[in-house]
Amino acid sequence: MPAAQADYAFPTEIEGRPLEGRSILIVVENLPLPFDRRVWQEARTLKAAGATVSVICPTGKGYEKRYEEIEGVHIHRHPLPIEASGAAGFLLEYGAALFWETVLAWRIFFKRGIDVIQGCNPPDLIFLVALPFRLFGVRYIFDHHDINPELYEAKFARRGFFWKLMVLFEKLTFRSADVSIATNESYKAIAVERGGMDPARVFVVRSGPDLSRLKRVEPVESWKAGKQYMVGYVGVMGEQEGIDLLIDAVEHLVRRTGRRDIRFVLVGGGPSLEALKADVASRQLEEWIHFTGRAPDDDLFEVLSTMDIGVNPDRVNAMNDKSTMNKIMEYMALGKAIVQFDVTEGRFSAQDASLYARANDPVDLAGRIVELLDDPQRRQAMGERGRKRVESELNWNRQIDPLLDAYQMALSRR
Repeated sequence: MPAAQADYAFPTEIEGRPLEGRSILIVVENLPLPFDRRVWQEARTLKAAGATVSVICPTGKGYEKRYEEIEGVHIHRHPLPIEASGAAGFLLEYGAALFWETVLAWRIFFKRGIDVIQGCNPPDLIFLVALPFRLFGVRYIFDHHDINPELYEAKFARRGFFWKLMVLFEKLTFRSADVSIATNESYKAIAVERGGMDPARVFVVRSGPDLSRLKRVEPVESWKAGKQYMVGYVGVMGEQEGIDLLIDAVEHLVRRTGRRDIRFVLVGGGPSLEALKADVASRQLEEWIHFTGRAPDDDLFEVLSTMDIGVNPDRVNAMNDKSTMNKIMEYMALGKAIVQFDVTEGRFSAQDASLYARANDPVDLAGRIVELLDDPQRRQAMGERGRKRVESELNWNRQIDPLLDAYQMALSRR
């Protein structure tokens, strides 16, 4: 950990307050604030730059209030139907979201004014909320979180009509945006090559960890449940996250190699959580795999601090290859070595702080995990290199300048 944690303090006031007098609306559909860490960091940063910041987002467990002000950010939440499955479900979810986003956007416009709307996907439909405000000179910034055509293909293993619809919505989104924010260089290339944007109008703002929040605590041995080693996972429990491959790897370790000294602790909620629990139970692997569900920060920090290594079993596909996973940088921020499959952006983030298994091969994943656990000096050195990389290049404070540059460009086009 750094000697001077204050060096990584989240800014409460940015010098010169470059957005003084501006009113900004952020619209995000898939997660509530402040649970969505990236958007919450963006909102707080824009507030520190002098802007009046409003956010429209859904309600969620623990975030039921329809309106509250936190750290000077105005958060307006709306209800959503249960998570969509199938075309009818998506139509219901997106239709309800667009209705509430439109109603709340106009309410905010008349109450606080709006200079810029920042739309965060998924889905690539929020430009529809922003378009009418162009009549009043409001600028639109697209914050590109997910590549939806690739996400659709990863979830449903096909293209077809709905995939083409995703491509169309993506193109319309980029054409509607005055400026685009990309989470990495792969996403920037998509904005330019597929979205037709001028490269000068696309700014890379990575989802860097807030080092003033992510802090190592004393390890809590009870998380290991008597095992010698612990492997941690933090993230969504969904179909495309590859948790089934991790379960396969654990079964190989326990049944084939006789390694019964490793506990895997998986932190997070998601649509596949109950099915994954049932799978683990059916294989009689509960002794070695523990799901916490969505956990408070105290539990999260304990798991990250106690685990010997972090694992990222995301499948190698077009979606995951181009996407930056927050869990990777959280592991690195806590000085933990990593095992993952070899994907472009995962390798860019972790570099030599990670070992890389063959694509979607649970046996090789298991082998890499054991290789690292059985070499404590190597994993310590890898963890230290990862922490230094986050400190020098990837933490949130390094993302503030490009975020503000994106806003300055959008506002300069008035």
